[in-house]
Amino acid sequence: MPLSKELVAASATPIVLSILSRGDNYGYAIIEEVRRVSGGELRWADGMLYPILHRLENKGHVASYRETAENGRKRKYYKITEDGLTELSRQRRNWLSMHNILTELGGPEPCFN
Repeated sequence: MPLSKELVAASATPIVLSILSRGDNYGYAIIEEVRRVSGGELRWADGMLYPILHRLENKGHVASYRETAENGRKRKYYKITEDGLTELSRQRRNWLSMHNILTELGGPEPCFN
């Protein structure tokens, strides 16, 4: 069963910040990393990622710069800021709290068919 659009949207910011906390990166590479770490379950398009990056940049959570890649193409790279690291920590605490609540409530085990 595919992940709900609501869950994907809600998790996008902490996922992007987590990727950037590992090091600077550019859009396509972020999309590929999301696909890799999700085992192909998340397949983001440019139209989903770039509004998130622009919103994070406007909030001061990421900064961007241009650099020429080895192939000669100019790429826009994104890096997490100190404010972004603080936000990532806050978001991780929120997700952990929600996980703990769902675990405490119990219920039927998920079906992995």
